[in-house]
Amino acid sequence: MAYQYDAIVIGSGISGGWAAKELTEKGLKVLLLERGRNIEHVTGYTTANKQVWEFPHRGRLTREMQETHPVQKRDYPYSEFNPDFWVNDLECPYTEVKRFDWYRGFHVGGRSLMWGRQSYRWSDFDFEANAKEGIAVDWPIRYADIAPWYDYVERFAGISGSKEGLAQLPDGEFLPPMEMNCVEKDVAARIKEHYQDKRRMIIGRAANLTKPINGRASCQFRNRCERGCPFGAYFSTQSATLPAAMKTGNLTLRPFSIVNRILYDKDRKRASGVLVIDAETLEIREYTARVVFVCASTLPSTFILLNSVEESFPDGMGNASGQLGHNLMDHHFRCGASGRMEGYEDKYFYGRRPNGIYIPRFRNLFGDKRDYLRGFGYQGGAGREGWGREIAEMNIGGAFKDALCEPGQWTMGLGGFGEMLPYYENYVYIDRSKKDKWGQPVLAIDCELKDNEYRMREDMKNDAAEMLEAAGVKRVGTYDSGSIPGQAIHEMGTARMGHDPKTSVLNRWNQIHDVPNVFVTDGSCMTSAACQNPSLTYMALTARAANYAVEELKKGNL
Repeated sequence: MAYQYDAIVIGSGISGGWAAKELTEKGLKVLLLERGRNIEHVTGYTTANKQVWEFPHRGRLTREMQETHPVQKRDYPYSEFNPDFWVNDLECPYTEVKRFDWYRGFHVGGRSLMWGRQSYRWSDFDFEANAKEGIAVDWPIRYADIAPWYDYVERFAGISGSKEGLAQLPDGEFLPPMEMNCVEKDVAARIKEHYQDKRRMIIGRAANLTKPINGRASCQFRNRCERGCPFGAYFSTQSATLPAAMKTGNLTLRPFSIVNRILYDKDRKRASGVLVIDAETLEIREYTARVVFVCASTLPSTFILLNSVEESFPDGMGNASGQLGHNLMDHHFRCGASGRMEGYEDKYFYGRRPNGIYIPRFRNLFGDKRDYLRGFGYQGGAGREGWGREIAEMNIGGAFKDALCEPGQWTMGLGGFGEMLPYYENYVYIDRSKKDKWGQPVLAIDCELKDNEYRMREDMKNDAAEMLEAAGVKRVGTYDSGSIPGQAIHEMGTARMGHDPKTSVLNRWNQIHDVPNVFVTDGSCMTSAACQNPSLTYMALTARAANYAVEELKKGNL
């Protein structure tokens, strides 16, 4: 048959942007489909240069915003500062069998415009854990398979960080690191000394440029990243991968295109294209291609596959194993400790650094053995309290005003990010009793933390307090605010990779076992979660899969 395109990429976020870049640069004619509107780089970031006092409600949500965004309002990401970056929940509902906080944005760039930008490599401790512990299935790759691709994506994306020589957190191709403030430097030195370098506090590894690359400017330390960066100083589809793909002349970008399902040619045993609903007109269109990359983000990608029902796939494309939709994971967090640091009253810091510190995992490694599997890392930082510290006192008068003219007490906090195991019973499925604005059925999500995660959280609290106290922090208190799946916005695992088609959806190249010209490279492909932020791994896996896809096309295998 005559194909309209060489490749179709579904989704324009972190993974989809990388797929579009790699495939177009290798000479393929690519259609990039995005279900939401287009956001142009720079001009589309309409609130990026506004001051707090220029917002009518100073960033707070109105009653109307709360009513139309009952899920998005549950946590901090959704605010008056960037309301158009988040979905209207009433238009795209989902079924919560158990509470799951699903934070979404329908637009070109997806969550690459709103992500936290923490960028960490995995190590073989992570890739080998399932096999060694008999959990779920073995990863079909190891660190050596992905390391060159980490190098590749780091150089292009621009990751700032320090080289540390840690086996559990491999070093990368880094731009110069951001600088810790004075309290963080001292706390880091004391932790390193107290634990004889078995625990180490480092500056975060962030996708924020500390020197210009590829026409993008250095980070301005404004800490307004969630509004979009007109300087292109953090990695996003708009600042980096989309311009590269457009430059080739091989890319067609089509926003307002909701992919309903993947089309299948049963004679060739290959996907032939996709069926699309126009988000504005509801017109149904079909696009054909030799290769399809599914990068819509974990749960939307899984919906598309589950909804791609054919005679050959009665339970969804790629679901011969029965694993599609299962093994949903997120990180669990909102748990740690904080306290006050005395003796630095004459010290301050400059700028609004959009990055914190990081303490790499140290539990269940190097001879340490706990009553749970896997481990956690910490993110956090030190700073001085602002004017809001006095409000609860309801003071008045000159002394009150004078107090607010001076910075407050130095505080230091550590918040844990823990690994969640892949449980078959944490899963999603299509609920056909409910429809979204565009007439599609919705996803139902049944997911919860289990005993292993709850036992881990005790250490996440207590270890944080112990380290802070060892570093001289006073009045240390622990906290556990509870963690609901979805809140970390690191959902993954519902179309996992594996060696065996009987127990996994994808092979070691991110291909669907039964449909080799369909590649899935977003978070749904993950076989376990580790405790590191996952987006850098999505980038590396996508670049690797795209390279392989082009090689296979040239060989006539797809």
